[in-house]
Amino acid sequence: MDIKHLIEHSSLKIAKEKIKYDEPMKLHTSFKVGGPAECYIKIESYKELKDILDFANENNINITIIGNGSNILVKDNGIKGIVLQINIKKYDVKEKEGKIILNVGAGNKLTEIAQKLLNEEISGLEELSGIPGTIGGAIRMNAGAHGKEIKDILQSVTVCDYKGNIKELENKDLKFTYRSSILKNEKYIVLEANFILAKGKKEEIKQKMEEYKKYRIEKQPLEYPSAGSTFKRGENYITAKLIDEAGLKGYSIGGAQVSEKHAGFIINKGNATATDIIQLIEHIEKTIYDKYREKINLEVEVLGE
Repeated sequence: MDIKHLIEHSSLKIAKEKIKYDEPMKLHTSFKVGGPAECYIKIESYKELKDILDFANENNINITIIGNGSNILVKDNGIKGIVLQINIKKYDVKEKEGKIILNVGAGNKLTEIAQKLLNEEISGLEELSGIPGTIGGAIRMNAGAHGKEIKDILQSVTVCDYKGNIKELENKDLKFTYRSSILKNEKYIVLEANFILAKGKKEEIKQKMEEYKKYRIEKQPLEYPSAGSTFKRGENYITAKLIDEAGLKGYSIGGAQVSEKHAGFIINKGNATATDIIQLIEHIEKTIYDKYREKINLEVEVLGE
């Protein structure tokens, strides 16, 4: 029995307009590629999430969680089961013992939060202000930029498992490493998070944010669809530098290209398929291994069939 029939004949209390079938994932990823999600639902509350998890467990349906789609590559055959976009939003600031505690939802975007904090003269998120992802995705992968990572400011996170059980995890429980945390391996979904920040001066915060923005515009190919840095940096090398030195800048397969502006980015030059991007990734990996005997690792997460 297909998902549409199961949902339409179930007691699932989700507004019909929130549920999309055979939804092209290229509409929901920054790479602008990807086949259809069998079922795509954007949820805005824990209750909606719990209802869908219960329904999926009862019917043995696979669940895939996404945020803003800015660090994923969906294959051309799409994703079976239900794709859940977590859009749980909240924003609350409290002062406690001289510290600022920020409570935000997993669906809040880092860029939007940084702007609100600027207006309230709160410092601590400037370095991460240009990351296009959501809070949930950023915590899961310990997103970072300009020498700062999410782990440096995170206090605690509220998560639920795939049965809907809620749990609070402290920073240390998440076992953060470079671009990773236990959330990448354990089946937890981020609901909300608390960050420890500090009072700042608006002009200083704004100046920092503008410096980082200028750097991104100058150094990164923001004019093309991409998923940011395609590969993680190595322990004793900078991956983008190796790709550049291997002469791969500008190398293309189909509509996918190694950016001429920044060798660490694979871009969609227009009409790229996920297969083009995957083949380009494989070519880069093989070239770097053959030339330097270094096994480079993906930062982008590949999803789907």
